Amino acid sequence: MGFLKKIYIFSILLTLCICSFQIAVAEEKDPPVYVEADQMSSTEDANSVLFKGNVDAQQGDLRILSDEMTVYYTDAATEDSDSDTAQKIDKLICVGNVELSTEEWLGTSDKMIYYSDNRKIYLIGNAKAWQDENMVSGEKIVYYIDEGRSEVAGGTTTVIGDSGEEEEKKSRVKMTIMQN
Repeated sequence: MGFLKKIYIFSILLTLCICSFQIAVAEEKDPPVYVEADQMSSTEDANSVLFKGNVDAQQGDLRILSDEMTVYYTDAATEDSDSDTAQKIDKLICVGNVELSTEEWLGTSDKMIYYSDNRKIYLIGNAKAWQDENMVSGEKIVYYIDEGRSEVAGGTTTVIGDSGEEEEKKSRVKMTIMQN
């Protein structure tokens, strides 16, 4: 199988696995979300809930682990007219040792942001995604849920050289494709 064809297949598999996140956040009839953490605080003014310490959130086969998770809800005026009490997630931000997984896919990063209005997932900072033994990494992975596509970008890092001067070092996107 050609190299480009394997990259295409891997991208499709990655897209399908991240779709689990779409299902877990987007639909009203989904199974409940279970969240455990060392502590929780809510802010009515900001329509948010902050979970801190060993955060473990699950819905179906989707699992998110992180040091901290903030869930932002939409204002009451923008809620669905079909539901009087349901709060809709506007944005979800996870920080520190982020791990997003399903039965078939694993993504890790320093930070994850999900925006429900444009249905995008961002894995930021040392972002990596595995499908079976195949892996792609970069500074940022953006997944466009409705379009079924993803982008991986490198970045720059500031390093201090032997002379004590700071210099920027570019990082590149890396991919490992295992062949049978």
